[in-house]
Amino acid sequence: MERPPTMPQPPTTSQATTARHGQRGLFSLRGLFSLRGLGRDAAVASICGFVVVLMLGASYAAVPFYDWFCRTTGFNGTTQVATSAPSGAPLARKIAVRFDANVGPGLPWKFEPEQTEIEVRIGEVFTVFYDVTNLSARETTGQAAYNVAPLTVGAYFQKINCFCFTDQTMAPGEKRQMPVVFYVDPALAADSDNDGLSTITLSYTFYPMRETAPKPVAASEPADKRKGNL
Repeated sequence: MERPPTMPQPPTTSQATTARHGQRGLFSLRGLFSLRGLGRDAAVASICGFVVVLMLGASYAAVPFYDWFCRTTGFNGTTQVATSAPSGAPLARKIAVRFDANVGPGLPWKFEPEQTEIEVRIGEVFTVFYDVTNLSARETTGQAAYNVAPLTVGAYFQKINCFCFTDQTMAPGEKRQMPVVFYVDPALAADSDNDGLSTITLSYTFYPMRETAPKPVAASEPADKRKGNL
């Protein structure tokens, strides 16, 4: 005889409880992995933000750092700044120093050295002059940049006084003498790489500086005076 088909039995209480716990555990794992994913994304975003800030800071610091590096080491022909003359006596060795002058586009100045070349003893303090003339009929302002050649000599060329990196404002047609006080550091003689050095060239270039626009006459007059003119 055939057995009658068995009817599906409803889950027991223990089975239902186990199923509910299984679902809760699955949801908990999903939530945990979701939180972990959010934490990982936040960490990656924080690291990326830190890298961007670091790169921006490095870009802003690069210019002053490069300027400091050049002034400290004489790299790229940057001369050194001295506060006083060397303590020892000048050496017997002599070097020719040439002087070069240039004017950048847009600056109507005549700029030239009084002497194009002199011979100096190493360690001896010298003063030379550059002549500057404003050829225009208006007030103009310029600023000089400089370097020396060969580029490796920058660390030994010491300037006590100079007109460079300072705004120079010239009246219409004005003529002016600008001094440079310098010496060649005696340490140069101990540098074997410069044993054959016989000539140093000091070069200046004046560049135009942006001029401030003059205030209108009406704006500069007192209010009472303007009312009286009406």
